[in-house]
Amino acid sequence: MRGRQSADDDPTQFGRLVVSNLTTVEVKAFVPARDFALSKQFYQDLGFELAWSDDDLAYMRHGNSSFLLQNFYNDVHAGNFMMHLLVTDVDAWWHHVQAQGIASKYDTKTEPPEDRPWGIRDFVLVDPTGVLWSIGQTISTVRSVRALRGL
Repeated sequence: MRGRQSADDDPTQFGRLVVSNLTTVEVKAFVPARDFALSKQFYQDLGFELAWSDDDLAYMRHGNSSFLLQNFYNDVHAGNFMMHLLVTDVDAWWHHVQAQGIASKYDTKTEPPEDRPWGIRDFVLVDPTGVLWSIGQTISTVRSVRALRGL
């Protein structure tokens, strides 16, 4: 039919595709590992489950949070890589890290929990590769947890 164009043929309609469902399922970071076996053990000691692994990739998860640990290392990349894990009880996570002796066992750095001006109470943990983790919770939930504990 001459004179009729479909939306596919009309260049003015480019970018106007109607999408009915933009629901996401999840996003995962590919976290680098200098020593893949050591890093897998580090994350398991931290509390993550090793759900699946092969020689190049490991699927680590804890509850609804997960990431892919990769057998890949680049000094500049790893030294600038950061992860943020939002939890319901930051003090319980901190006590777990301390009780497991993670910093001394893996010769890594930790900094104790601190209230931040942006509304998060968190602590810093650096993994064996140099990836910096901020593990924290929103300050309003810190107050709720402390109230439940009678603190």
